[in-house]
Amino acid sequence: MMAFGQIPKKDWYSILGANPSASMADLKQKYQKLILMYHPDKQSADVPPGTVEECIQKFIEIDQAWKILGNEETKKEYDLQRHEDDLRNMGPVDAQVYLEEMSWNKDDHSYSLSCRCGGKYSVSKDEAEEVTLISCDTCSLIIELLHCS
Repeated sequence: MMAFGQIPKKDWYSILGANPSASMADLKQKYQKLILMYHPDKQSADVPPGTVEECIQKFIEIDQAWKILGNEETKKEYDLQRHEDDLRNMGPVDAQVYLEEMSWNKDDHSYSLSCRCGGKYSVSKDEAEEVTLISCDTCSLIIELLHCS
């Protein structure tokens, strides 16, 4: 798994001018348009040096955004990290729960736990390996998912 904690918090979608729900084809189109616009070889010779540096920096940022969003696996990891960051900003964690404490639903291959509001926390088997925060489907409470070592 890629260590996004080491990468400065940047909104890679906004760098490409894209919405997080954009398709891979849309992301690629936006990337290609921007990378050509800011490519160092496309800059005219009479542009002030500071502007050239800004364009090069923007070019590098666009390339970094594509390296993350252009790959299905790294995009998924980045999206999960964004979701967890959003949850952290919603409020404090209400409880810490071990995956083993949650109920297994074999019909939809997910784990669930009742919330004190009457709603439920649920996470798919695949997501359970990757996420650490789960929000209630009814209220704003959040639990932290722990795994036995």
